[in-house]
Formats: sequence, structure tokens, C-alpha cells
Amino acid sequence: MEKIIIIGASDQSRHTIDIIEKELKYQIFGVFDKKLSSGQAFEGYDILGYIPEIAALFSEKKISGGIIAIGDNFTRMKVAKEILELIPDFKFITTIHPSAIIGKNVSIGAGSIIMEGVIINNNCIIGAHCNIWTKTSIDHDSEIMNYSSCSPGVTTGGRVMIGECTLIGIGANILHYKNVGNHCVIGGGSLINKDIGDFSVAFGVPAKVIRTRNPGDSYL
Repeated sequence: MEKIIIIGASDQSRHTIDIIEKELKYQIFGVFDKKLSSGQAFEGYDILGYIPEIAALFSEKKISGGIIAIGDNFTRMKVAKEILELIPDFKFITTIHPSAIIGKNVSIGAGSIIMEGVIINNNCIIGAHCNIWTKTSIDHDSEIMNYSSCSPGVTTGGRVMIGECTLIGIGANILHYKNVGNHCVIGGGSLINKDIGDFSVAFGVPAKVIRTRNPGDSYL
């Protein structure tokens, strides 16, 4: 069984660890987090440092790769790029909860986390380092680009496009054929019935764009 690491110690990390343990595909070697000291424990696993210490473990072949368990999309993207600059051959794993339903011809990118009760129907593309949270339903022929996330209970119609580094809030609905741009935030419970452009914050039923945002801005 391959030994992997978790980057990030948070509520999302606890959730990710639970999925990996249930999948029985990988052995967790330890956790890396910049806010916790080496030697501390997190969910029964040792804190081993942060990104600079990962390189030594990788070069010594004590680990084969890992996963970034950080909820903020932009931060997750920065950390992934930082790791690959330091360790170009680092392997980001994908973890899928056993209760998830994955349709035919679905592609899921490296580093993505698929949580309990998720449904991803046929011919969908889920990019790298995406977080698809509990009971999200992605209908056929839809695409979610790299570093984006769908909060619990999101539902999309078919042939929906969600851009890079975009957050879809809890319980939001996106109608068939609609597109949400890059670096967007869609508020919880919203209904997307028309395309939403890049760098937008939108919410409501139906959703309206209330302002623009910059990459890396807080979700709140």
C-alpha cells in the first residue's frame, strides 16, 4: 500500500482522512501544516513539518505522494504549485468516498476529493484539486475546472461549465447549459439560470451578480 501525506490540518483534513481510511488504497504517513509544531498529533497522525520537509521524505522514498486538504481554492492552488516547484515528480492522489456514484466516462483529476453521497453522471470532467462536497450532484457532460469546489448539496443540470478556482455555495442549483466563470463565488441556496462571468460574486433566486472580486479574495 502506497504511503502518502496530508497537507493541511483542519476540518477538511479530518474529512479527507476519513475518506482515505475508508477507501483502503493508501497508508497515511503523516500530516503537514504550517500552524502546528512537529511532534504534535492530528487525528492520530504525526505532524511532520511543512512543505520544505516534504522534499526529504520524497527523495528518501518514504512517501510516494499526497493530497492537499485545504478548503480555500486559491490557497490550495498556491500550495500545489509550491510543492510541484520543489518536487516536480510529486504524485497528487485522488480520493473518492465509497458511497459516491461515478458514471461512465467520468474523468477526475489528480488531487481531487469526492465526498459522501456525491453523484457524478456520465461524461463529466472534474479537474485537478477540486473539492466535491457531500451529496453534490453533477449531471451529465458537465465540467468543473481545476481548483474549484462544490459545497454540500449543490446540484447542476447537464452540460454545465464551472471555471477554475470557483466556489459554488451550499445547496446552490445550476440549470442546464449554464456557465459559471473563473474565480467566482456563488452564494448558498442560489439559482443560476444565466451565465455568470469571471471574477463575480453572485447570489439569490435567481442569482444576480452583486460585485466583482480579485483572485485570492476571502469568500466572505
